Amino acid sequence: MVQLDRDGDIALLTLAHGKASAFDVELCDALIVRFAECRASSCSAIVVTGRGAIFSAGVDLVRLVNEGAPYVSRFLPALSDALEAVFSCPKPVVAAVNGHAIAGGCILACAADRRLMARGSGRIGVPELAVGVTFPPVPLEIVRFAIPPQHVPRLVYDGATLDADAAAAHGVVDEAVDAGALLERAMEVARTLASRPAAALALAKQQLRAPAIERMRAGRQALDREVEALWALPETLTAIREYIERTFRKGA
Repeated sequence: MVQLDRDGDIALLTLAHGKASAFDVELCDALIVRFAECRASSCSAIVVTGRGAIFSAGVDLVRLVNEGAPYVSRFLPALSDALEAVFSCPKPVVAAVNGHAIAGGCILACAADRRLMARGSGRIGVPELAVGVTFPPVPLEIVRFAIPPQHVPRLVYDGATLDADAAAAHGVVDEAVDAGALLERAMEVARTLASRPAAALALAKQQLRAPAIERMRAGRQALDREVEALWALPETLTAIREYIERTFRKGA
């Protein structure tokens, strides 16, 4: 589900969950476990990537509409926990975005310290509002932290998805890389970050990210129930179902 390999002192986590590594409760739990393992291990940095042409296609919307409100109440807290575990990891994290990184996939990449994306057909973006759902506090704070503020409103409101070069121009990723060089370049960046004194880097990360983490936790207390209620509304599930149908027709 989340494969763990080592390249020297670099941990390589590969999303390998179904065809599209779509987020569900099980993938969220697996990410939490893997990041806990990496935190406790001797690895000095973490690279996260996907398989084939997809990094992660975001939330498993089909399961969401099929299982409805009871599943929403399990899934949304698990998603927030997983993304916060990545975002708050004290070790350097590099996202090697090998292909499509949509919604939750984009936010997972944004939780990393550095983001590289392969040139090609892959798209990245946060089309949650176009799907018909609102952002939970944790994902939105990650987007707000990672992406230059002048680009956040348009990306959020319009739900546009970008290719690698456009994503780099908008600050969604740090670098667009030829596909064949992606993993090698990601490892190079990870080793550079890992060469910094570990305790000093961890403290710098904590200082940089503390305001966002404080907003996440305050937002969860204030808004998580409201967000969950909105996701579970019959009209929201209908909008998601219609989005799925449009998307499948477009891909046919």
